[in-house]
Amino acid sequence: MNAVPQRAPDMHPHEWQARVELAAAYRIFDMLGWVEMIYNHITIRLPDSVTGGARQFLINPFGLHYSEVTASNLLKIDVQGNKLDADNPWPVNPAGFTIHAAIHDQVEGAHCVMHTHTTNGLAVACTESGLAQNNFYSAQLHGMVAYHDFEGITIHAQEAPRLLANMGSKPLVILRNHGLLAAGPTLPLTFVRLWTLQRACDVQVTQAPLGRAIPVPEPLAARMTHDSFQFDQRFGAGQDVFDAMTRLMEQRCGTGYKT
Repeated sequence: MNAVPQRAPDMHPHEWQARVELAAAYRIFDMLGWVEMIYNHITIRLPDSVTGGARQFLINPFGLHYSEVTASNLLKIDVQGNKLDADNPWPVNPAGFTIHAAIHDQVEGAHCVMHTHTTNGLAVACTESGLAQNNFYSAQLHGMVAYHDFEGITIHAQEAPRLLANMGSKPLVILRNHGLLAAGPTLPLTFVRLWTLQRACDVQVTQAPLGRAIPVPEPLAARMTHDSFQFDQRFGAGQDVFDAMTRLMEQRCGTGYKT
């Protein structure tokens, strides 16, 4: 039986509590199939009791599958994406802190931010009409869902003010052509809000037709392709993704393929 990691003696107990809760969320997302290999993020803003009022938050190490995230290997960063735990060897994904940091920094009640690219969530996000107000789950989200137009991979800081303006005070955002986003004062509340939105999308996708899809303009697609492949070159040209999936495969299937 694996030993349970213990809090470092110099770590504030509130930080360790946040780390354990966030690590559990990553494993739950994996269990639900809300994973995108090593991509996407769930973040928690650390309380003032830990930071003294500074904006700091926890994020998954870039290169690990959600099933590999633990309380101790989570990264602590500031709103500029700087690592605050220098002994952690894993890098930070710029697509994670660019938008998440803006929300944590500017939205007072955004203790937790979750983002997914689930198939059904993305399918609804690609439709002009957006979320249909026609099922048990979407009816629970009346007035809670905002929309933000697609601007490509979220690595450009200039997108943040527009996202914040579109988000306003609503805790859920459908990122058009992109996916789903949720924010809230606690991780459990953020999770159940996102789960409800995901279920609404699941039901909606079973209905036909979904509606007219939103096209991605060619200049934006060209910029996004450039951003994507430049990004891959900076972070191992796919090696980090393949390494993570190999570790997951070996954990579940063993190493017999090496014989």
